[in-house]
Order: sequence, then C-alpha cells, then structure tokens
Amino acid sequence: MEDRQLLPFTAGTTTRHQSHHHCVLRRIEPGARRQKEVFREIMDTRRMDLKTWFQRLTDVTSAARTQEVLRDALPDLVEELGFDCYAYLYIQPSRTYAYSNYSPEWLKHYFDSDYTTIDPVVKTASTTLRPFTWCSGGSRHSETKEVRRFYSEAGDFGIRSGISIPIRTACRHMSMLTLASSKPSLTLDKDIDQIAAVTAVAFLHAKLEEHNAKPTAQPTFELTAKQTLCLKWSAEGKPMKSIATLENMSFATVNFHLNNARKVLDAGSLAQATALATKLGLI
Repeated sequence: MEDRQLLPFTAGTTTRHQSHHHCVLRRIEPGARRQKEVFREIMDTRRMDLKTWFQRLTDVTSAARTQEVLRDALPDLVEELGFDCYAYLYIQPSRTYAYSNYSPEWLKHYFDSDYTTIDPVVKTASTTLRPFTWCSGGSRHSETKEVRRFYSEAGDFGIRSGISIPIRTACRHMSMLTLASSKPSLTLDKDIDQIAAVTAVAFLHAKLEEHNAKPTAQPTFELTAKQTLCLKWSAEGKPMKSIATLENMSFATVNFHLNNARKVLDAGSLAQATALATKLGLI
C-alpha cells in the first residue's frame, strides 16, 4: 500500500472521542467492588503515553480476579488513551475468537463473512509479529475489491484506524490486541518500547486463558444432536464404552460421533474437543 500504510508501531496521542460500549457489561459481583476502586486508583484522568498505558494495562489485568471485572475495566482503560474501542483476537488456523466491545452487529458480520481470511490487519499481524499502526484512508488502487469493501464496512461501525499488537501463543497460534479509533488516521510522535507492548498483551492473553473467558464473538460451529449428546457425556468424564451403554448405542457409533465432533471443532484430541465445546457453550 502507498497512502494507506501499515506502519511500524509508534506511540503518540490521539484526539479523544466519546465511546459507546457496545458489549453488554456484566453485573459486578459484590466481592469485586474493591477492585473497581483499585482500577480508579490505577487509571487517572490525564492523557498518558503508550508506554505508560501498557503498564496500566498490565496493572489492571493483574488486579482483575474474574473475566467480568476485566471486561468491565478494559473499555475505560481504552478511553484513557483516546481510542474508541478494542478487540482481542485469539487466532488459530481454522477458528478465531474475539473479546471485544465492538458493535455486536459488526462482530457477527465479521465472523459470518469469514473476514479473518481477508482482514489486512490480521494478515499484517501474522507476517510481521510486531506492533503496528493502520488506517483505512488514502489510495486504494493497490487493494482488492474485497479489502476495499472490508474497510468501508468497518468504517461504517467507526473502525477506521488503530494500533495492533500481535503475539505468538502456544502451538504457534497468534493473539492480537487492537485499539481502534473512528479517526481516519492516527497522530503519532515517537517510537514505543515494543517489549512493554508485547509483555502487556501476553499478560492479558494469559489472564483470559486462566479465567477460561467466554468469547464475545466466535465462528458458528454446527454440531449434530448426537455429537452434542456424546460430547456432553464426555464432559462428565464418561468413557465411550459407558456412553454407549447409557445411550443404547454401539461403541463404534459413539466413536463415530465423537470423532466427527472433534473434526468440526478442529481439535487435536477428544479432551481438547470437550474442553472447547464447554468453553464455547456448545454443550
């Protein structure tokens, strides 16, 4: 790209926008009220540079005892830096999960349209594995029709520029935190400590995994009734022989349904398929 560039990650200030928290924030449990006070102590009202902000992100992540508390705190923290919304993507070969306060309508459209395959931000993240900035303005002659449509549709939801920080996770998968703005471009003034950025995002990834956080959005998995039933029994710790007895099926039939369920979920083992189906609320 020429005018629309995916730039090396730099820090700076942006004009603050009024943010709309599109995701439904869960009720904060009584035991977490003190945590909200801690977050207010962590986040002051002055505009901070990115290096300081990433330290704040680490502090907030560390203080969050539940996924609900963390999700409640993230939108305010993102606003502190002058951005409008955030998206955390856990990207795997055949599936991607999102933890985000983007518009639910946009998230649904993104996954229904399988936009991870054409999203230029995701593509840049996977090839560079370093923080970078991006924007949707400028010349479009070097882009495909699909990419132009993607940027146009994202812009309709106020996603026009941002900062993305990708990290490598287990099994050579990738996670990425994006801070998005409705501005057509970003105003940046100095380089950022990439170690601080990657460390903060890695800490966020670890915390979400620790809490087994339920995604805000995800691809649709089509399991049959029999596959779901067998996975439910597997989640209860029942071996295939016991499932066959309980459901009056042959061992081969149970094995058939569980193996197909594993393939649908792109899991490497039955244990992984069961854990994934549980996490995604499929069983």
